[in-house]
Amino acid sequence: MQHTCIYYLLVSDEIQSFCVKGWGVDLGLLMVKMNHTTLDTSEYAAVVNMNLFVALLCACIVIGHLLEESRWMNESITALVIGLCTGAIILLSTGGRNSHLFVFSEDLFFIYLLPPIIFNAGFQVKKKQFFRNFMTIVLFGAVGTVISFTIISYGAIKIFNRMNVGSLELGDFLALGAIFSATDSVCTLQVLNQDETPLLYSLVFGEGVVNDATSVVIFNAVQHFDLSRITPSDAFHLIGNFFYLFVTSTGLGVGAGLLSAYVIKRLYFGRHSTDREVSIMILMAYLSYMLAELFYLSGILTVFFCGIVMSHYTWHNVTEKSRVTTKHVFATLSFISELFIFLYVGMDALDIEKWSFVQDSPGKSLGVSSILLGLVLVGRACFVFPLSYLSNLTKKNAREHITCRQQVLIWWAGLMRGAVSMALAYNQFTRSGHTQLHGNAIMITSTITVVLFSTMVFGLITKPLVRLLLPPSKNMSRMASSEPISPKSFSVPLLGNERDPEDEAGQNGSALHPSSLRVLLSTPSHKIHYYWRKFDDSFMRPVFGGRGFVPYIPGTPTEQSVHNLIPEEGSG
Repeated sequence: MQHTCIYYLLVSDEIQSFCVKGWGVDLGLLMVKMNHTTLDTSEYAAVVNMNLFVALLCACIVIGHLLEESRWMNESITALVIGLCTGAIILLSTGGRNSHLFVFSEDLFFIYLLPPIIFNAGFQVKKKQFFRNFMTIVLFGAVGTVISFTIISYGAIKIFNRMNVGSLELGDFLALGAIFSATDSVCTLQVLNQDETPLLYSLVFGEGVVNDATSVVIFNAVQHFDLSRITPSDAFHLIGNFFYLFVTSTGLGVGAGLLSAYVIKRLYFGRHSTDREVSIMILMAYLSYMLAELFYLSGILTVFFCGIVMSHYTWHNVTEKSRVTTKHVFATLSFISELFIFLYVGMDALDIEKWSFVQDSPGKSLGVSSILLGLVLVGRACFVFPLSYLSNLTKKNAREHITCRQQVLIWWAGLMRGAVSMALAYNQFTRSGHTQLHGNAIMITSTITVVLFSTMVFGLITKPLVRLLLPPSKNMSRMASSEPISPKSFSVPLLGNERDPEDEAGQNGSALHPSSLRVLLSTPSHKIHYYWRKFDDSFMRPVFGGRGFVPYIPGTPTEQSVHNLIPEEGSG
């Protein structure tokens, strides 16, 4: 990811490369030439490909809207299907030579598409549920990923060596473990609804964020470690490296969010221009991600916690217009990035160059895909159910236990693999999106097959499975205490903005139900929430702002005018 090659546009039999150099000189030259009366053949074809891809994105939105009420389809699957159909049409029209409009670069994914998705998820996540289950999330996302990585790597070494799939080394097998340990939080977010299933959403998504970071850390460690001799000190070094990345990445994200809150609170750009405060929020969020990449940290964790902090402090320091704007801008950028990823994955699934290397042994390629999918199923089951049991042992309140049905859904929802696995596989087994080795080609085609099958088949079944195991009426009544709608909720959020129940009782002259009060007093985690709120109200909000702590300036919105727009009210 040191170079920033945006993409490679496919033009006839040649690939025209447009790379960002400095401030985008090559792309700038193309834009200048577009202002002239004519373009040469290659440049014209490049513009046509751009238009076609944008048109396909529009088609995904329109068709996804028409299928909004479908109990089976969702927008990710719709984009995949459209990508597959488009790839088939291009493949036929070019005589079997090409199947996509441009060649995917992992840098495009990690630098431009992933940040808005993760940031918006942190900005909109139900913080009450996320921090209430934080230890369980870290247990699943870190320890669970290591377990899954171990099982998949060990299974690949034992099985693929007997199948003679190609000249794969130990590093390749370990890379496979990291590649297929990465769950796809993008797919999962579109399958689950955090309003209908808040507990499941927080667990699956929170695990996905930590899981992606852990998978990338393991993948990078595999590439940089000397695998010819592995000592116990190397294992401790890997563990220490992960904790270092987790702490520093989180600290960088929190620091970037607090800095944006302080700057906007002190300077208050909105009194002169709302565009400036919106711009500073967007740029500071992206800067946090790029700084993490610059210092070899986890950009995923950094931008996620930056989103949480910005929604808690920065968002309340801007004007009413900026609040509406930023909320929709972040959601829109995330939405377009998700569609882009799934649309491309669908088109690249038919890439003739990769499939040509395995056409002489399609059975072997299918067998490798099946084995990898089986290892994913087993690897996930080996940590979801035992770690869920371990998590339940630490919770005294039965309401906070992860039930058997919820465990099945957590296991199932994390079976999908997506763009993270694709990007890591391209990084390991290709050079600039191309490969000439038989074994590498099998790994790439198998990754594509697993991604398509898991996303489409598991994704199609997830919605009905959620309705079967957790009917909406029962689920909503069970999770009523988790919803931020009622101010009488007995759970105090770590970063939420709801008033404490004791305050509500004192102001309204009402008391909490005794059982709710016993739950509040018997749950140790609520003590952490209580002391955090004290610290937040006494030290953090007076300095960095936030709801109820922004000094009144003529022209600023009142709390009542934006009550319904506050992310915490809708996202915990």
